[in-house]
Formats: sequence, C-alpha cells, structure tokens
Amino acid sequence: MNHKVHQSKDYFVQQLNYIDENIIELTDLYISSTPMQERLKHYFNIYVLEVENLLKINQKNDFISSFPKVFIGTKVTVLYDEENETEDYVICYPEQSDPDSGFISFLSPVGRQLLLKNIGEKISLKIPTGNIFVTIKEISFVGHLFELERKKA
Repeated sequence: MNHKVHQSKDYFVQQLNYIDENIIELTDLYISSTPMQERLKHYFNIYVLEVENLLKINQKNDFISSFPKVFIGTKVTVLYDEENETEDYVICYPEQSDPDSGFISFLSPVGRQLLLKNIGEKISLKIPTGNIFVTIKEISFVGHLFELERKKA
C-alpha cells in the first residue's frame, strides 16, 4: 500500500489538533468570510464530529482507504452537470490556498459548500454569477501534498 495513504489517519488526528489550537482565529475567519445567511452555528463542531467519526470507523485499520465525504486534505472531482465537464479542487487550510492551482480553503465560498458533501451528491453551488449544478464524482486523500509543501518551505 502506498505510504501516502498510510499517513491519512495521522493527518486527520493532526487536523483535529490544528482546529482545536486555532479555533479562535478560524472562527474569526469563518465569520468574516461567510455571509450571515450562510453561517452554520456549529460549523466547526459539525466538522470535528465528522472527522472523529471517520477515524472511529477506521480505528481497526492502519489507514483510511476510502473517503465517502469531502474533508480538508482531500481532492474532490466535481462534474458540472450542464457542461458535462469535471474539475478538481483540493480542500485545504486558508494559508495553503492557491485557487489558480485548484487548492481552495475550506472557508472559501466554494470550499464551504463542498466540505462534508458525499460522493454522488448533487448540489447547487452558489457562485458570484448565480447557481451552478454539480455532482460530487470522486474524493481522494491528498494530504501528503501539504506535507511536501511544508518540507519545501
């Protein structure tokens, strides 16, 4: 099995620690970047519970082999239903964001809407020009890309 995949459990444990240690700054960023009508009262609690559930489901495994939902550290392939074209987005932390390369923050407008969506789920993605219908086609772990970025820095 690929070593990159083996890191997935550690990556999500570290993610829980990161959120816990940075909750004030993350909450401030969330509030400042999210329109009032789109805010979820327990945004971070919901996410943490989903990560804990993912780890619990995989507690007997050495690694997480599949990702039924979009998490921070995953690449999500969306199908634009009307154009029948796909695009990949890597969901990341705000400081890792690079939209031109497809790396979008989980706090960005599109990142927020994709986070915790399921494979096969059809959603209406709100974008500046209106709404566009997409289907979540594929989700894979790419957290190892961030480890490489940190080592280069």
